[in-house]
Amino acid sequence: MIVLAGGDLVLPDRIAGGGSVVIDGAVVAAVEGRRDVDPAGARIIDVSQCYVVPGFVDVHVHGVSGVDAFDPGGIAAMAAALPAHGVTAFCPTTVACDPDALRGFLQQVARARLAPAAVSARVLPAHLESNFLNPEYAGAQPVECLRVPADADARTAPTMAGEAPAFSGREILAAIAAGRADIGIITVAPELDGGVDLVRALCADGHRVALGHSGADYEVAVAAFEAGARHATHLFNRMTPMTHREPGLAGAVLAREDVAAELICDGHHVHPAMCRTAMAAKGPRGVLAITDGTAGAGLAPGTLTRLGPKAIRVGPNAAELENGVLAGSTLTMDRAFANTVNLFGASLVEAALMCATNPARELGLTGYGAIVPGGAADLVVLDRQLRVVRTFVDGLEVFVRT
Repeated sequence: MIVLAGGDLVLPDRIAGGGSVVIDGAVVAAVEGRRDVDPAGARIIDVSQCYVVPGFVDVHVHGVSGVDAFDPGGIAAMAAALPAHGVTAFCPTTVACDPDALRGFLQQVARARLAPAAVSARVLPAHLESNFLNPEYAGAQPVECLRVPADADARTAPTMAGEAPAFSGREILAAIAAGRADIGIITVAPELDGGVDLVRALCADGHRVALGHSGADYEVAVAAFEAGARHATHLFNRMTPMTHREPGLAGAVLAREDVAAELICDGHHVHPAMCRTAMAAKGPRGVLAITDGTAGAGLAPGTLTRLGPKAIRVGPNAAELENGVLAGSTLTMDRAFANTVNLFGASLVEAALMCATNPARELGLTGYGAIVPGGAADLVVLDRQLRVVRTFVDGLEVFVRT
């Protein structure tokens, strides 16, 4: 048994100052509004002058600390590195790739989920930034790997005339079907020929479908939501802009209470004013803070690394391709939490909702993402500068700042 004593507890509806969390095995046994809690035989950890928050859940992360999710052993290495940033669970995230690479990635996910390492973040079913994205909104996605749902047997990418890639969209769909248990979120551009039908089919198969990397207008976006999509991949980034007469995909997301919106919370991908606008429109319960982190997260500016098959450089604000195109972020979830407070004006309770409670709820993780009696003991201790001091997964201390 462990007692985190004397901290300010960030609970789902308030901050309990000078409280204590009692951890018994893998669960939160009690939440007390006082510090003098001393069960027999318990280890007492003084967390006064600290905040205790639910463990962060990142639903969109490609890599960290020089490790890419496609590297051999990459997902296990990410799981080991992420608790230093307060992450207790994450969805390993792909870029568009060939079927062999996808199968290898999903095999890694399966191994990490079935035999988790003891001192690591929890590996959740993957997020596929899939092969069914709009090449005009591809960003850093490999356009040679993109396919059109309605032309699943075609072996030529839609924007690469004269090339004949060695796989079809149908082969990608077969790999998805074979790895279904290890896939959670799938991002799709619904305006592609057959896109809305693909959304409907993936939802029927139990996946959480996100709209993103998309040129969809408002009407097509609404049709995809009516077909079952309930998620927006990095709101505002790589999608049609929102104007007063053409709301586009972003406007459709903001108008729907049943759609959760990812937000890259680095203050660079999306201006803080627009982040505040999204939070106001959807309420803090409708936004999922994400990193869209790459292998460049945690590395010094100027460092060369990779995003899937592509070389990227760590820039002063984000990761970039050699031509300067944004290629994901260098953000970590502890900084995302701090940014929601310091840049976007959220309260600590709202920041915890965005970084932990909302993603856990949207992924159906019952008992996770909040500090409640009987809930999972996935917890983070932050100092007054919102830096990670300790991280617990299933009641096991997996990170201590030295």
